[in-house]
Amino acid sequence: MAKTKTAFFCQQCGAQYAKWQGQCNACKAWNTIVEEVLEKESPAGWKSGQGGPKASKPLPVGEIRAEAEMRIPLGDPELDRVLGGGLVPGSLTLLGGEPGIGKSTLMLQLALKQPFKTLYVSGEESQRQIAMRAQRIAPGSDACYILTETNTSRIFKHIESLEPNLVVVDSIQTLHSDYLEAGAGSISQIRECTAELIKYAKVSNIPVVLIGHITKDGSIAGPKILEHMVDTVLQFEGDRNHMFRIIRGLKNRFGSTSELGIYEMKGDGLHPVANPSDILISRGSEALSGTAISATVEGVRPLLIEIQALVSTAVYGTPQRSATGFAPRRLNMLLAVLEKRAGFKLAAKDVFLNITGGIQVDDPAIDLAVLAAILSSTADIPVPRDYCFAGEVGLAGEIRPVPRIDARIGEAEKLGFSRIYISSHAKRGKPKGGIQIVGVGKVEDLMRSLFS
Repeated sequence: MAKTKTAFFCQQCGAQYAKWQGQCNACKAWNTIVEEVLEKESPAGWKSGQGGPKASKPLPVGEIRAEAEMRIPLGDPELDRVLGGGLVPGSLTLLGGEPGIGKSTLMLQLALKQPFKTLYVSGEESQRQIAMRAQRIAPGSDACYILTETNTSRIFKHIESLEPNLVVVDSIQTLHSDYLEAGAGSISQIRECTAELIKYAKVSNIPVVLIGHITKDGSIAGPKILEHMVDTVLQFEGDRNHMFRIIRGLKNRFGSTSELGIYEMKGDGLHPVANPSDILISRGSEALSGTAISATVEGVRPLLIEIQALVSTAVYGTPQRSATGFAPRRLNMLLAVLEKRAGFKLAAKDVFLNITGGIQVDDPAIDLAVLAAILSSTADIPVPRDYCFAGEVGLAGEIRPVPRIDARIGEAEKLGFSRIYISSHAKRGKPKGGIQIVGVGKVEDLMRSLFS
């Protein structure tokens, strides 16, 4: 065995140093640099390169055949949409999310419901625990095999004997390689184990799905290079107090990153939501003040969401500004526009904003609905339940057009809304027969139309 070599890595960002120091020069964190022992032994198995692809040579771009990637449909419409049609053979997908949000449940039901042979590798739970959950999700599944192991060498031996068509690893932070003396979950181990799995996926042309932990600030635990190494990065999010879960694509080498999938958490697993607009908005017969409906777009999917606002007199001195599911800075900007352009004195008012369903929306097209909800709560006059809004608000108080306005109007009409407020400068197609389209150019026009 070759001479042992040591290196120092920052456990916060993964920066490498030749010797120990108190502060990391990259992320400026203190006391995060630790020594890790590396062994220069020639690794075997998937790290040796045996059976790997042939060495490539440079080719003119015109001679390279540009073909669409073959997809493996997973039978889950929401996950297939986010991935771009399914998993690509030989790809590596990383799924991250908060503890208890449902990452393991989603991946286990994915493995259980496939008609081909799948291997679910768990380093966190026993086989009995996983079997109890599997009986609740999909009882009687015989194509899924459960392995509780954290050593990559032994995992690859089981893979060679089983020859699965899909491998799921829960989680990458629990694996460790024999070729490193660092502990499981360290920067070196995460990087080395991921490299071995990438080698396996590319050589065998079998897709691999990894589950990753996240840090307290929401980023995936481990070095940032982990997200660069994989082909697809998915974020699983949602409020554990709500039943809805959202999966987003943060990186996708084989498709778009603007897609979104919505699930509903039930006792027998996660169920795809076919029509989220009908669930995210309440259908109460009584109109309440401070509520407005907005037409937003996530990827190619139009959604209708409900926005609630509460404006009250500040009794504790400094007025409070709180937003759930909406950017607080953008809320402050919209309140300043209302005060400057519309004459509403909100400096001594508490303003609370909430997007129902526990989802996070960053589409600027919901600005108009936010203003309508705030105005409705301030005047204590309800907005009719069959009114909808789609428009961006500028600093001058102007209502700016938003993209894909025809899709937003069509979704509102499909769900039975009688009127939709949009920018008067929006370029739209043919007028819809079943819904009235009202164009507004400024915030004052919205006030006059709603509360005149």
